[in-house]
Amino acid sequence: MIHPDWPAPETVQALTTTRQGGTSKRPWDRLNLADHVGDDPLTVQENRRYLRRVLSLPSEPVWLRQVHGDEVVETACHIKDPGGENSSSSLMEPPQADASVSREPGRVSAVLTADCLPALFCDRSGSCVAAAHAGWRGLAAGVLERTVQVMGVAPEELLVWLGPAIGPQVFEVGDEVYAAFTEQHAQADDAFAPRPQGRWLADLYHLARIRLSSVGVSAVYGGDRCTFTEADHFYSYRRDGVTGRMATLIWLR
Repeated sequence: MIHPDWPAPETVQALTTTRQGGTSKRPWDRLNLADHVGDDPLTVQENRRYLRRVLSLPSEPVWLRQVHGDEVVETACHIKDPGGENSSSSLMEPPQADASVSREPGRVSAVLTADCLPALFCDRSGSCVAAAHAGWRGLAAGVLERTVQVMGVAPEELLVWLGPAIGPQVFEVGDEVYAAFTEQHAQADDAFAPRPQGRWLADLYHLARIRLSSVGVSAVYGGDRCTFTEADHFYSYRRDGVTGRMATLIWLR
């Protein structure tokens, strides 16, 4: 498990899983937490129970059906765990969204990633948290800005941690990705390094910081891992194609 290095209040609990632990077989080995990538559903359910048990989670995370958009939901509207640890609720139909906000203790926000950027939010008073899934499409669509808006907290009161994503040395994209960002923010040009034949190396972490800065959020931490190159620790869709997903979780104690 990876714990954020950020000055969050003691009431805030947060982490990102790695591929270590769990019972999934190749190519999803080992702690795959996604039920949409071809892994055995019963194995995914067992991995989720394992996660909850090991972390002593206060409730089943509110898993999302992520669509690379900017929809943000409140976890209070999607509590699906009346049966406790042995419930099958973890495989129920999740809400379609790419971020969730939690305002009450014990409600766990979660996103699944394997190269896309997981971003965690909390306020300095420890009364509101959020988790967002931000690939390049979600970033360009404004999922981080929308999360800030839904939280309803003054930007200067927010802390953000950028979890493991594909790094800027290997994330090669085309002109359409470059245009999607630079047409909105001229300074986004700094997050791209040119490659031959109209290709670019894109820095998701830098792009996230630019987007957050545009809405007044400056206390941003993390952004120093690479899912593509750290194969022993992380799943990577770009590297492996068929593979598992890590979970990034946050909740209030």
